[in-house]
Amino acid sequence: MTIAVDNDMSIFSLVAGASLPVQLVLVVLIITSLFSWWYIFIKLATIKRAETGADDFENAFWTGGDLNKLFEGLTANRRKPQGMASIFEAGFKEYARHKQQPRMEISDVMEGSRRAMRAAYNRELDELDAHLPFLASVGSVSPYIGLFGTVWGIMNAFRGLSSVAQATLSQVAPGIAEALVATAIGLFAAIPAVIAYNRFASSVDRLSVRYESFMEEFTNILQRKS
Repeated sequence: MTIAVDNDMSIFSLVAGASLPVQLVLVVLIITSLFSWWYIFIKLATIKRAETGADDFENAFWTGGDLNKLFEGLTANRRKPQGMASIFEAGFKEYARHKQQPRMEISDVMEGSRRAMRAAYNRELDELDAHLPFLASVGSVSPYIGLFGTVWGIMNAFRGLSSVAQATLSQVAPGIAEALVATAIGLFAAIPAVIAYNRFASSVDRLSVRYESFMEEFTNILQRKS
C-alpha cells in the first residue's frame, strides 16, 4: 500500500512553513553567504591587481634602468604605489634620505632602508589578508549553524508527532525536510568560502614570497650601489 504525500515539498514552502528558530538560522546563513560572495569578488580583484602590478614592476625594475628615474616615475604618478612598487618606493626613499646625511655609516643606511621596506611589506600583506579571516570563519562555522537549525527542526517535528495517535510519512516528511534545508544552506554558504579561502591564502603566500625575495635582492643592489 502506498502513502500519498499531499504536502507541498518545494524549498520555498518548506522555508515558509519552518519554525521561527529555523527561519532565523536560514536568514543568518543567507546573509552570511551573500557577504562571503561579496568578499570573494573583492579579493579576486585585489589579488589579481597585486599579481599584475608585481609582474609589471618587475619587468620595469629588471630592465637595468636608472633606479632614480624609476623612483621619480613612481612619485610623479598621482596614484599611490601598491604592492612591490610601494616596497621599492619606501626602501629607496629612505636610502636616499640617509645618503644625504654626512658621515652616515653604510650599515645604518641599509638598516633604515630595510626597516622602511619591511613596514611597507607589512602594510601590503595586511591589505592582501583583509577579509580572509571572515571567509575562514564562514567556512568553519556555517555547517554548525545549519546543523543547529536541522536539530531544532527535527526536534520540533517529533514534538508535533507526540499529539497524534499514529505517525505517518506525510506527517513526518515535511518537518524533517524543512529541517534538512538548514543543513543544505549551511553547506551552500561554507563550501564556496572554504574553496575561496584556500585559493586566496595560497595566492597571498606566493605574493609574500615574491615581495620578500625582491626586498633581499633590492637590498643587495643598494649595498653594491653604496
